[in-house]
Amino acid sequence: MTTLIKGGQVLSTTGASLADVLVDGEKIVAVAAPGVFTEADEVIDAAGKYVLPGGIDAHTHMEMPFGGTHSVDTFGTGTTAAAWGGTTTIIDFAVQAKGTSVLSTLDKWHEKAGGNCAIDYGFHMIISDVNDTSLKEMEACIDGGVTSFKMFMAYPGVFYSTDGEILLAMQKARETGSTIMMHAENGIAIDQLAAQAYAAGRIEPVHHSLTRPPELEGEATSRAITLAKVTGSPLYIVHLSASQALAAVAEARNEGQNVFAETCPQYLYLSIEDMKKPYFEGSKYVASPPLREKSHQTDLWKGLRTNDLSVVSTDHCPFCFKDQKELGRGDFRAIPNGMPGVEHRMDLLHQGVVAGEISLGRWVETCSTTPARMFGLYPQKGVIAPGSDADIVIYDPAARQRISAETHHMNVDYSAYEGLEITGKVETVLSRGRVVVSPSGFSGSTTHGKFLSRGLNQYLN
Repeated sequence: MTTLIKGGQVLSTTGASLADVLVDGEKIVAVAAPGVFTEADEVIDAAGKYVLPGGIDAHTHMEMPFGGTHSVDTFGTGTTAAAWGGTTTIIDFAVQAKGTSVLSTLDKWHEKAGGNCAIDYGFHMIISDVNDTSLKEMEACIDGGVTSFKMFMAYPGVFYSTDGEILLAMQKARETGSTIMMHAENGIAIDQLAAQAYAAGRIEPVHHSLTRPPELEGEATSRAITLAKVTGSPLYIVHLSASQALAAVAEARNEGQNVFAETCPQYLYLSIEDMKKPYFEGSKYVASPPLREKSHQTDLWKGLRTNDLSVVSTDHCPFCFKDQKELGRGDFRAIPNGMPGVEHRMDLLHQGVVAGEISLGRWVETCSTTPARMFGLYPQKGVIAPGSDADIVIYDPAARQRISAETHHMNVDYSAYEGLEITGKVETVLSRGRVVVSPSGFSGSTTHGKFLSRGLNQYLN
């Protein structure tokens, strides 16, 4: 079947150009001047709209176990919500528990996701138990298309790795060309501060942020960068939230080190003030790293413009307010860490375009093209070009919408951006040539998505 998308402004990392896009089956076969192609099995009029490559959310947690519960979006509900928001690929995390096999963990996540995704998906692997076996299994993961490995400097007793364990994994990454992803917070010091706060009766949600100060994110980021420099490993800092951490990343990049970082919409738009909301409402905003003072937002937007922040992901990890976030009433340390966001990333970053914080090209770059290159999917994904998958979003830049839990499609009972009025809206989404979202609604299927076997980071020196 052929589809012609005509009359739209086709976006790339260099900006916009008026062009028509011809799709045949699952692939883009031509991008041509308007009017070159006149016939197709289906014609979509994109006049006045943007036509951009489908978004790639490189950091999600569907069905993730955490703190005695689990994130409430299944692969089915989460990828459907992603599609509604213009994201056509997610990269989720398989979570190795201590004492378990890396490869058996990967098998479990394949079972969870296989046949249950509305869009294409890949995996990163969380390594929480570093030993000779797991280091060897990293090689088998790479052979299976899982080429990035996340580690934690936070959560002692759960995911935490010592500097020595991190060094061993980084040496393996250097050997194989894979990338280490790092949750960079000083978890040992944070746990002491949190225990002291609780003992002093400071139990409200805001103390989740106050006991995870930005200095401890900056310190851990610097330490991870140093370990990466010693080992020669590529390093990708996940969900960077603080000016101190960004400064460390910028310095390393200026020195030519293979250090990369992402931030998330919540750190660009929300702040510690949201965590102070009464009646335990602040628990809705508990995530790690935590929301910061608003002053950090200026630096993060600057980091996106300068490419010291290369990617915007969501860290989508939704827990319902009722019965899940409420587990932390009386002890902020028991609030499940995570926020919903996979549906609104593309819209929220478009607000950065509207506000003059980033360009159209940078919007496409941070949300689609760079994650494709960073995680070995380009040019299959992340670009509108002949031969690429027909993952295409038709976006109305003039539409107005109001974000609300009443209208979102994520399987969670609140919105972190409740009531926010924004400009721009996804109109139509194609996943590998199939229209999955249109003005008439969702027409996709949770059996449509395919596993993506990824290559290595394409930015390595």
